[in-house]
Amino acid sequence: MLDLEALAKESRADRVAVLDSWLADLLADAVAGTPPPKQRRGGPPPRTGTDGLALVAVGSLGRREPPPHGDVDLVLVHDGRPEIAALADALWYPIWDAGLRLDHSVRSVAEAVSVASADVKAGLGLLDARLVAGDAELAASLRTATRASWRQSAAKLLPELKELRRGRARQVGELAFLLEPDLKEAYGGLREGQVLRAIAAAQLADEPSVEAEQSYSFLLDVRDELRRRSDRRSDVLVRQEQRPVADALGLTDEDTLLREVSLAGRRLAFVADETWRRVDAALVRRPRGRHRRIRREPLAEGVVRQDDEVVLARDARPAADPGLLLRAAAAAARVDVPLSPYTLKVLAVHTSPLPEPWPAEVRWSFLRLLASGRPAVAVLEQLDQEGLLARLLPEWDRVRSLPQRHPWHRFTVDRHLVETAAAAAELTHDVDRPDLLLIGALLHDIGKGWPGDHSVVGEPIAREIAVRMGFTPEDVDVIAALVRHHLLLPDTATRRDIDDPATVERVAATIGHDAAVLQLLHAIAQADGAATSTSAWSPWKAHLVAALVARVQARLGAGSVPEPVLLPTEPQVSAPAAHADGAVTVGVEDVADGQQVTIGAPDRPGLFSRLAGVLALNQLDVRAAKVSAEKGYATAVFAVRPRFGRAPVPEILADGVRAALEGTLLLADRLRQREADYRQDGARGGAPRISWHDSEVSGVATGIVEVRAADRAGLLYRLTAAIADEGLDVTSARIETFGADAADSFYVVNPSGVPIDPEQRSRVEAALVEAARGAPADVL
Repeated sequence: MLDLEALAKESRADRVAVLDSWLADLLADAVAGTPPPKQRRGGPPPRTGTDGLALVAVGSLGRREPPPHGDVDLVLVHDGRPEIAALADALWYPIWDAGLRLDHSVRSVAEAVSVASADVKAGLGLLDARLVAGDAELAASLRTATRASWRQSAAKLLPELKELRRGRARQVGELAFLLEPDLKEAYGGLREGQVLRAIAAAQLADEPSVEAEQSYSFLLDVRDELRRRSDRRSDVLVRQEQRPVADALGLTDEDTLLREVSLAGRRLAFVADETWRRVDAALVRRPRGRHRRIRREPLAEGVVRQDDEVVLARDARPAADPGLLLRAAAAAARVDVPLSPYTLKVLAVHTSPLPEPWPAEVRWSFLRLLASGRPAVAVLEQLDQEGLLARLLPEWDRVRSLPQRHPWHRFTVDRHLVETAAAAAELTHDVDRPDLLLIGALLHDIGKGWPGDHSVVGEPIAREIAVRMGFTPEDVDVIAALVRHHLLLPDTATRRDIDDPATVERVAATIGHDAAVLQLLHAIAQADGAATSTSAWSPWKAHLVAALVARVQARLGAGSVPEPVLLPTEPQVSAPAAHADGAVTVGVEDVADGQQVTIGAPDRPGLFSRLAGVLALNQLDVRAAKVSAEKGYATAVFAVRPRFGRAPVPEILADGVRAALEGTLLLADRLRQREADYRQDGARGGAPRISWHDSEVSGVATGIVEVRAADRAGLLYRLTAAIADEGLDVTSARIETFGADAADSFYVVNPSGVPIDPEQRSRVEAALVEAARGAPADVL
């Protein structure tokens, strides 16, 4: 008699050997105890022994992975033996009598193939068919036939299998982020390893990588210890079993176990996502013909979109271009398309370490990546799985897959930080310093990787990271304050009387009576709550925090938003020199993080807009601008960053400006075509937001109009054209792009020198909203 308790204590290999030997004996007994049918007159003699009869294991036993107290899945394969029903009864009953749970079937090879081609679960199980005893040739023909059928039916069965796994993920959750994960059925669990092998059997993907197989093997070990020690037929790693399982596996504690389970689940889920993406592409009907044109679309310097992947350009040199990694990541997030696996491998091998502090272009790319919102989550996971994120932020390893035991938290610490940054990207329209908001959101819980109060220990860590990123000392102080006090508003709002002046004064004093920090803390509180759970950020809590912020703002006298801050390296423009012949002049000078383009041209209404349109057509992203005019001649200075790394050519820009002024360059049509050609410049995001601030420059009444809108090709041209159409001149501008959003501030004046009245502001605001949403305006 089979001893199930002793069997449960065996290793997997020994458990397989014991079961195989016992089942082989049962088959021999069943064959010996079943009388053969009588020979028909003139027919062949009845077969004896196991000729034409094979006992085949499928499922976990077929894979040589039976868990303690697990089911036994068997198929009795035959080629038409008439006594097969009696043989099956003689075989199955002893297995039931031993106390094993049995999933059984009796099939001919043709019957098995028919079932496998129509039923995805049956087909998946038969891929693991393994001979236990009997006719080896019959078992081999079954395996060959079912695998051929699986390949032929892949176009029908694999979409069903994908939906089956996605359905289970929605029901059970994702293994990497569960406090009591289902090791088998959760997404990223053992099922994913089995599905990856099934896809490889369909010849639509390679065999699972070594890393994926190691993750799968670790989850098997955890599952076996759970089953062995708990004597439960469940694959859910419940809290009370985590410490004993950790001890049995030689791990420090239950948190270490859960972290290792999370890392394994993330690896399997990541590989599964990438594999399914390739399967989907392989199953799409392609145009007939020997050659299919591959669409390649440049996204940034050294970065190209190729079909549905982002790859490196042919002339890209990762070893000599430290900014390429984040430039590629930002471009991928911007168009919501993954980096190709090969590109990730190349970047992982050849990318050189970043200089410290980071160059401005690298910091800008990282902010652009974070500001892309939800698409950034998948790209950051790609970087993390290749070890690239930890290269950028060595502190990341301390929080990677670190579990959070509080039931409010849906994610591990690192994923929570990424989700918070993605949520903060939705709030960049609402703050004056979206760059500090994004970094503060990404780092707010970084201290959880160290002992102690995570807000306190996280402050110096965030400060060190911000210094390494190249932020100014003032900005470093703000980022450190955001990490130190990120719980100040929600904790105070829910635990103190917000109508008590002492409560309001305490908050104001804690943040140093700084309205900008208050604004950023409010945004981080919202993003942090949204990334935690609905329980952590209810409408009631959001209302309390907003009410507290309003009271503190009133205490600080911060009723209006401070004026936008211009770039530290704001373009410098000297008094223009008039040209008698009205010649167009263009000068280009290399400066930190790009070039400075100085354009001289005859002054006229809408000149700034025309110049912005010419720069856009030449793939130049404007970061700041100033213009002045004297005696009918204007000089405009633009701080630009080439999108594809090609420095602007003065002669080409001058020709474009002349054509735009003469009306032979149809800017609106050309920009409309560029927007169609470059899909990444399509409109995304929420409704445009327009805000006004008053100022005075050199004694002239100046209005500052700030536009937050979805970025797209030629947006600066359209916005400045709208301003010109309403009779205002742009004297300077600060332009910034965060992911898919543009944050543009324009200093505008009336040519007559009179202040801009409310009615004119209203008209300008409506025109800007229309320009931000609509197609390029007609040429002025």
